[in-house]
Amino acid sequence: MKISQSIPPSINPVAAFGVNDSNLRLLERLLKIKVFPKENELVMEGEEDDVTKASQLMHQIYMLSNDEHPVTHNDIKLLIEEIKNEQNYVQGSLIAEGLAVSRKGNRIKPRTSHQVEYIRQMLNYDLTFAIGPAGTGKTYLAVGLALHMLLIGRVKRVILTRPVVEAGESLGFLPGTLEEKIDPYLRPLFDAINGMLSPEETKSYMESQTIELAPLAYMRGRTLSNSFIILDEAQNTIPMQMKMFLTRLGENSKMVVTGDITQIDLPYGKESGLKQASEIFKDVKEIKFTYFDKTDVIRHGLVKKILNIYEKRENETWKDLKLS
Repeated sequence: MKISQSIPPSINPVAAFGVNDSNLRLLERLLKIKVFPKENELVMEGEEDDVTKASQLMHQIYMLSNDEHPVTHNDIKLLIEEIKNEQNYVQGSLIAEGLAVSRKGNRIKPRTSHQVEYIRQMLNYDLTFAIGPAGTGKTYLAVGLALHMLLIGRVKRVILTRPVVEAGESLGFLPGTLEEKIDPYLRPLFDAINGMLSPEETKSYMESQTIELAPLAYMRGRTLSNSFIILDEAQNTIPMQMKMFLTRLGENSKMVVTGDITQIDLPYGKESGLKQASEIFKDVKEIKFTYFDKTDVIRHGLVKKILNIYEKRENETWKDLKLS
């Protein structure tokens, strides 16, 4: 089968097709087709199903490159995975367009296959766990989806919480106002919100308590309905706290629990509520787990190298302990 597709005049060919058409060459390899770029059109040739997928994919690539964003090989691989899985949320467009999080038009986009799956699970399940190292987008994407659902009217409130390990969940003896006491612990959540919303939107949401940030201890006794609730740094909960939090889930709400079970700051001998939950809920079909690894790290490239070095050292230490 052979089809011709017009190339939108507004696109930057290098951003869409890659340097020396490297994106088109990747498309040929992955879909087993031939692509011939001409002055105003692309000609695609191959099996009917493969050419159809390629045509769909090119529309997404054009959308991605509209804002001069250079389309990467990773973008193409994720888009192909979406098309092959025949997922249809805003799907396909989930990667190309991203999720709107602000009235100003700000959007967030998944950048790895695990991130795509994570968003899909948060959309389709009321209780989702995300476990993995720092920098993999666990909290960032949860906050982004929460703001998206707030924007489109699917929830009325966004509630973000963290355990305050160092203060033993008892803040009364610390100096200052409540806000001053909890600010150091909740600051990363503030940063995530401030990175997505305009200052005016953030102020409006916070003053109306549409967005609420509070220590985990302040969740006790509440039923959280019509809300998107995020528990961050959940590896630092104990099982009793995790049970208390999970049982706050109310009608028409979604709950996301994020954490890194390799970074537990609890006192020696205390069991992590996140680690326990990952074991006792693993076979509950209504609850989904996404596991990230160092390949999903999207911070500075050096972070992956640091994680590799620590992982190698920990493996060597464990090997020495076993031998002794």
